Amino acid sequence: MTTLALSDDQASAYDSVADMLRGAGIDLDDALLMPPKSTASSVMAVTGKAGSGKTMLLSELYKALEGAGVEVVSGDYESRKRRDKRTLAILAPTNKAASVLRFRGVPATTIHRILYTPVYDPEYERIAEWLAGNGERPEIEGLTEEALDRAFAFYQNNKSIPGALAAAGLRGSDFITGWKRREEPLDIGFVDEASMLDDRQFEDLKEIFPTLLLFGDPAQLAPVNQSGAMVFDSLPSPRVLHLGRIHRQAADNPILDLAHALADPQLEFHHFERMVEEAAARDDRVVWGQRVEVDLMARSPALVWRNATRIRLIQAFRTVYDAPEDRLLEGEPLICDGLELPLKHRKKRLDLEARGLIKGAQVVFLGEGRKPGFSRLHVMGAEDPQVSAASIVKIEKPDEEEPFIPFAARMGATFLHGAAVTIHKAQGSQWKTVQVFAPDLFVAARMGRSEAGQPLWKRLAYVAITRAQERLIWVVNNRLAKPSHPLTIDDLRSTPAAPLTLSEETPDA
Repeated sequence: MTTLALSDDQASAYDSVADMLRGAGIDLDDALLMPPKSTASSVMAVTGKAGSGKTMLLSELYKALEGAGVEVVSGDYESRKRRDKRTLAILAPTNKAASVLRFRGVPATTIHRILYTPVYDPEYERIAEWLAGNGERPEIEGLTEEALDRAFAFYQNNKSIPGALAAAGLRGSDFITGWKRREEPLDIGFVDEASMLDDRQFEDLKEIFPTLLLFGDPAQLAPVNQSGAMVFDSLPSPRVLHLGRIHRQAADNPILDLAHALADPQLEFHHFERMVEEAAARDDRVVWGQRVEVDLMARSPALVWRNATRIRLIQAFRTVYDAPEDRLLEGEPLICDGLELPLKHRKKRLDLEARGLIKGAQVVFLGEGRKPGFSRLHVMGAEDPQVSAASIVKIEKPDEEEPFIPFAARMGATFLHGAAVTIHKAQGSQWKTVQVFAPDLFVAARMGRSEAGQPLWKRLAYVAITRAQERLIWVVNNRLAKPSHPLTIDDLRSTPAAPLTLSEETPDA
């Protein structure tokens, strides 16, 4: 039995996972590593609503595995393989979800960064091996001893090879020469926000990881085109460990109180709104908002259900900032809508995706690049966030079928405006302050639609509310406040993980 300070349901889940790992040759109780006993796939899931302690359990399991000598694979660099090496990768579907885990001290990366691995320049690979503890301190022409010291100090605290090399003054394009599909399987995989996985991603992960542990919230919205089902719904019941106790409510969190109140089958929308209004009257972490706060929309999008609402709010956002139709302002938020690249540009596609430009990624426009159609971008939540890429930006307008494109490359990453996003797209992300556009949820309630046996408005409200880390604004009117200051990118210039500069020297690649 584990001696960790866990609740009864967490401790029971911990022991069940430990049994699964023991079958895979890893004994957490005695910190013993043995070769895998079988190549058969073993999958288990830990489920629970927001605040039930899933992330705490994931973190404790990670610490125990690392303490037993299991090597964490971060997706940014893998040292030379040893026959006896056991590995762990901690994954999330999006950069934003991975960054939430990293903020809590868990070295997470995206699923894409595990499916595709970087190819390092041999000279800089020597630095990476030294930082990982597998080689002697190298001598690299053009790099001073002080630069290597900075890289070493950064790596001791952050365990990120690209971040360490950035601290030495190098850019990703200096040491990564390409990307390749993973050829050999890994060992153990932890996947957070597993409610977002679709069937294809699940099959890919089972090919890579003989031992796979999913962490997910069954109350969230299922992936689009999945018939309301999540991948862990298909697992046999003994392989699904459910956490029922709500830990964060011990801190009297009014946001989580509201989220869990939605489980009451008798609760109607007007009852719930009354609960929100009462919570706002007694606790400033909940706000009964009369209008959308435009200042927040540049970094924390307003969450809506209907696409028409999203487009109207985006148009209003651009209008109040006097954004011209033919170009973007520095600081405008965007959402990656995928990549438009022909098959012959597969290497470029892998490079852009590995840098975080995957569908659903949130970015901030930093300015136009040196080449026509290129944009300098900050990818929110990415470890190496500042990139320059050929971009196709689409600004949708109300009652117009075709979007307006202020500028575009012939091919590249495509973007929609990100001042407002649908609640579906917000899954996996969290922000300190979240604005939920309540009139949309009222429409969903009036329509009487259901998903997986529950009223759709309740699932939407649950997902939207649990995106808020510290403050929830429940917006009840279709109005926009005036901005208190112009758009800015000053808060992004000082990001320590950003090796690319904002000057015109930034390479358009």
